[in-house]
Amino acid sequence: MDTAPSERAIQPVFRFAPSPNGYLHLGHAYSALLNEALAAAAGGLWLLRIEDIDTTRCRPAFEQAIYEDLAWLGLSWPEPVLRQSTEQAAYRDALARLDAMGLLYPCAASRQDIAAAVARREEGGAVWPRDPDGAPRHPGLVERLSRTEAEALRSRGEPLAWRLDMERALARIAADDSPLVWTRFTAGGELSTVAAQPERWGDVVLARKDIGTSYHLSVVVDDARQGVTHVVRGKDLEPATDLHCLLQRLLGLPTPRYLHHDLIQDQAGEKLAKSRGSTALRDLRAEGLTPEDLRARLGFAPRHS
Repeated sequence: MDTAPSERAIQPVFRFAPSPNGYLHLGHAYSALLNEALAAAAGGLWLLRIEDIDTTRCRPAFEQAIYEDLAWLGLSWPEPVLRQSTEQAAYRDALARLDAMGLLYPCAASRQDIAAAVARREEGGAVWPRDPDGAPRHPGLVERLSRTEAEALRSRGEPLAWRLDMERALARIAADDSPLVWTRFTAGGELSTVAAQPERWGDVVLARKDIGTSYHLSVVVDDARQGVTHVVRGKDLEPATDLHCLLQRLLGLPTPRYLHHDLIQDQAGEKLAKSRGSTALRDLRAEGLTPEDLRARLGFAPRHS
């Protein structure tokens, strides 16, 4: 007899979500292969998602290279691929819901404004607190705009960012009388509960001036819309999980389980990064490296034909 949908086991869903702002390197290959391997071991599937909201840095040529590099590795994925640049309506809806809760406020400050405000506060030798990414934490850096002031700026065509009021958001969570936690999982299947600390992010930007959304908001919305149950990504993104957990609670979205893997490093001990010009997969391929060579180099078993 068929089982009711509510009683069926939920199929695990993993995702690999690169940004097309440069060519993939070994670190991306490791993350993609690990997602595929863990999805296969769990009897689930993995999705490819293109996180291209940053139109100033993302390029069609880099997106095409992502497809080519992953196919060269022997990976395949369900179609169509979700591209964040086509999903702005979903992000606007999430922002509107947070705004209706009184959790957002407009911010017109530029990076130069913020840097100047930090310098003034640090003149006496004190160090202004930073978020996990190293950016100066809000609130208290610049004066908040009123809605009337914000509307006047917008009517003149001046762009605004929207920040999360962290104090109000945390007060709303506290009223739930339920701890804000997320679940860490390992490749071996072990689970542990982690207490989230989103307050270390301060009043984070959820909608940038130039793109109307942010990585943090978009990734949370997309994971929920795509039914992602397991997020596998680098350790550098582990602090962001606290913030994502908060946004998921506020928006009434499910919280996936998370695994944050070690980062591939270069000979200097630095993590590989597009911005640092790390050797791209396409360059390794041009040098004669085969997919099996790369799998062995990264610690994955050969793919059986």
